Amino acid sequence: MSAGTGLFLSFEGIDGSGKSTQARRLAEALTEAGREVVLTREPGGSPGAEEIRALVLNGDPDRWSAETEILLFTAARRDHLERTILPALERGAVVICDRFADSTRMYQGLSRGDLRAQVDRLHALMIGREPDITLLIDMDPEEGLSRALSRTGAEERFETFGLELQQAMRRGYLELSREYADRFRVVEGAGAPDVVFDRLQAALPELFGASA
Repeated sequence: MSAGTGLFLSFEGIDGSGKSTQARRLAEALTEAGREVVLTREPGGSPGAEEIRALVLNGDPDRWSAETEILLFTAARRDHLERTILPALERGAVVICDRFADSTRMYQGLSRGDLRAQVDRLHALMIGREPDITLLIDMDPEEGLSRALSRTGAEERFETFGLELQQAMRRGYLELSREYADRFRVVEGAGAPDVVFDRLQAALPELFGASA
């Protein structure tokens, strides 16, 4: 899968880390600077993928096995890639995605069973692409869970897994950032959104300059 001159960025982090807020802020800043930006999310980001999102994020925490979730998320990701991400990259746009395959590596591949190898094999077979840059918003798990549970809305299935999952996810994400050090940028998520965004800009010299 080749793409044009666009740039593909993903945001990762535990629930409540503020990654969605920072993804929106980055999209707004780049749009104001004159770039075409596609802000999207996973699971979701295309009509078919949004339907799958409703299946996996709502309902009882034990509704699906980890193996079934891997298949569902990969199906959603494939549709998202074909219909949203690759066309935007071919146009030269900046694609900013709230979660991508690293979330599946963490949530289904590690936290719900030792399935990381299966996740990676399926990803290589059906997706075959990583983001150019992954921004990991690092957050204390207890604070992140408190933020996540304070949100309103029905999509709270994974938050109900509790603090132990959040702690495992943070450890896993930091390990992943070392495994894929060539594309990961770790940004401290504590503090006001403006402060975190300043750190984010500093982590993206190719977009904001080395002195940002």
